[in-house]
Amino acid sequence: MKFLLLLTLVLLAGPLAVALGGLTTLGADWRTANRDSAGIAPDPARALEPIVQVYGARAFGWRGAFAVHTWISVKRRGAPSFTTYQVIGWRQRQGLPALVSREEPPDRRWFGARPEVYVDLRGPGVEALIDKVEAAVADYPFQDAYRTWPGPNSNTFTAHVARAVPELGLDLPPTAIGKDYLGAGTFLARAPSGSGYQVSLFGVLGLLVAIEEGFEINLLGLGFGADPLDLALRLPGLGRIGGS
Repeated sequence: MKFLLLLTLVLLAGPLAVALGGLTTLGADWRTANRDSAGIAPDPARALEPIVQVYGARAFGWRGAFAVHTWISVKRRGAPSFTTYQVIGWRQRQGLPALVSREEPPDRRWFGARPEVYVDLRGPGVEALIDKVEAAVADYPFQDAYRTWPGPNSNTFTAHVARAVPELGLDLPPTAIGKDYLGAGTFLARAPSGSGYQVSLFGVLGLLVAIEEGFEINLLGLGFGADPLDLALRLPGLGRIGGS
């Protein structure tokens, strides 16, 4: 009993700290929440080279204490705008496909939450990566499905694309809850970064070991571990702490 209590405190300490620290949008109204560009992405009228970017921002409301929402944006050489791919839960609840693509600024705030860039690739070879990203998007197996926990959700989608395009080298933080959901009948897969492997039981119990991520234990969808090469910790709610 004491062990279970201690484990619960360890798993919930990070999310509680995030909530108490005011890093979530608790109490905000999604209808009036800021969705403007955060000024992070390059201007497509000036940056003519092909670009692939992956973003994440705190999920809306109480979910933000635990998780981030992630998405992928691409711009081909000379294109006048970015195309953003993401999975949105409310669309599925309204009978629409959960997976959506839009021509829009890639760095829009996620209902008030400022996004963070996880991947930013530009220049030679990126046009070919965009082909691979678009093929992986088309191949996503849960396009009409959504479940906040343990998945499939927005992070399941981003992790799927990352596994299909390991050249992205995407290190999704432990707060990307749903990244470990592999689907029914699949228990072994590449790590999202492509630099190792993971075992996962329906996204609620698993282990990931990779050069890029380090090691991470998934318990009830909450990830914790360490990245020895970058001297970083991976903690529930808090995400990736330390390192570069």
